[in-house]
Amino acid sequence: MNTTDFLSIANAICPERDCIVFEEKRLTYAQTSKRVNKLSNALTKLGIEKGDRIGMLHVNCNQYIETYFAAAKLGTIFVPLNFRAKADELSYMIAHAEAKVLFVGNRYLEMVDGMLPELPAVKQCILVDNNKKKPCYEDLINSGSSDELFCEIEDEDITILMYTAGTTGRPKGVPLRHSAFISYVLDNVDPASPEIEERNLLTVPLYHVAGIQAMLAAIYGGRTLVLMRQFEVKEWLETIERERATRAMLVPTMLKRVIDDPDFSKYDLSSLKVVTYGAAPMPFEVINKAIGVMPWVRFINAFGQTETASTITTLGPEDHIIEGTEEEREKKLKRLTSSIGKPLPDVEVKIVNEEGNTLPPLEVGEILARGPRIMTGYWRDEQKTQQVITPDGWLRTGDMGWMDEEGYIYLAGRADDMIIRGGENISPEEVEDVLHSHPKVEEASVIGVADPEWGQEPRAIVVLRKGETATPEEIIGYCRSRLAGFKRPRSVVFIEALPRNPMGKVLRKKLREEYGRP
Repeated sequence: MNTTDFLSIANAICPERDCIVFEEKRLTYAQTSKRVNKLSNALTKLGIEKGDRIGMLHVNCNQYIETYFAAAKLGTIFVPLNFRAKADELSYMIAHAEAKVLFVGNRYLEMVDGMLPELPAVKQCILVDNNKKKPCYEDLINSGSSDELFCEIEDEDITILMYTAGTTGRPKGVPLRHSAFISYVLDNVDPASPEIEERNLLTVPLYHVAGIQAMLAAIYGGRTLVLMRQFEVKEWLETIERERATRAMLVPTMLKRVIDDPDFSKYDLSSLKVVTYGAAPMPFEVINKAIGVMPWVRFINAFGQTETASTITTLGPEDHIIEGTEEEREKKLKRLTSSIGKPLPDVEVKIVNEEGNTLPPLEVGEILARGPRIMTGYWRDEQKTQQVITPDGWLRTGDMGWMDEEGYIYLAGRADDMIIRGGENISPEEVEDVLHSHPKVEEASVIGVADPEWGQEPRAIVVLRKGETATPEEIIGYCRSRLAGFKRPRSVVFIEALPRNPMGKVLRKKLREEYGRP
């Protein structure tokens, strides 16, 4: 089985159900399958063969999904490109992948045209939007036959080459196999049913592994995918109400903007049954408020990486219900505050020290993962592969954490974010949890700054709520009674907003560069 079967199976079961809803378009599973066939046959006429790479540089749209499945049918490798990346980063990714064909949105055309002379591997550039300057997507589809195209595809063949965000150094190419997505989807998603209809609102970008995972799960489940080009609060609320969406995926910053919107209560969100969140730490105040204003919703915290084909651990809906004895409530509150849940059935997870020895419960070390979904190595980069893949196949995630006696995993920051003061490890997330509980604090991040006596001291970078004022002494004093002495921030910097990547992760590297001097 491979991912092309997801669309074929759903089309066989519910051909007349809407597959994709995007702006004014509504495409059924039958229509989507036909367009995919036409596109795959048209690409064949362009000389595309198994193993070639096909790049896509655009926001979420129906063409994105069609191009993925057309590429998969040909046994080619789909390369989703980060449309927020700088020109030199994009040029590097396209050249590194040796993409043969590029599908490009109109807004990126000028930038891509400037790159093409330096990209000899690119033989064809197809404009996704209508434009007379270049061959366009619809012309290409109309030139292809709707006949089913068959290609010999193995489970272990690469289907997607996805580049990491590249917050440090060059982006790394992560080859993701058909089997990686098959393993996740078959274990966690019910197949399409003619009786059950679900509607997924997808705002997470499809160049991110979480977006791809959500898309493939929806197609296999025979769900209707309601796409937004990019996240916007009012549009999200209006779309949930209009389309009666039952599922949505949000990063923490998105969820916060939704529940804090002054018009939140004016929208009918009663159709929403499941909200999955992840990609960045979730402040307790945000998820606690979300549970309070949407008590009918089942929340799931999903944790994973590009290198793991997305989700490897989940904190399920039952963990978001705070009830029971005082001891049970305290335990659940702690999990909701900082746990990423338990590993999924097809993944092994362990915590190790610097020597690679497995640590007992409650001790902090690096999180390692192993399983059929884990990548076997970076694209054409043996040196970086050896740095993250152990000889016995474990992926070094770069995340620090610990496991409790019941198998729940807790994050303690990235390995290179850990603050070491006088030989004591300080998890930035633990300090940030306390800062986020301050009534005047909107958001906060913690970095280490060099200190001649202690090695490093924690510094809080704080964004105050609108209209609030505070002093460093007030923030430090608040932490004094809530944290061990060595963990307390020794200095505070107030700024307007934290720098984040497109998925909402705080860019600590940038904070260290700007505010990390003693």
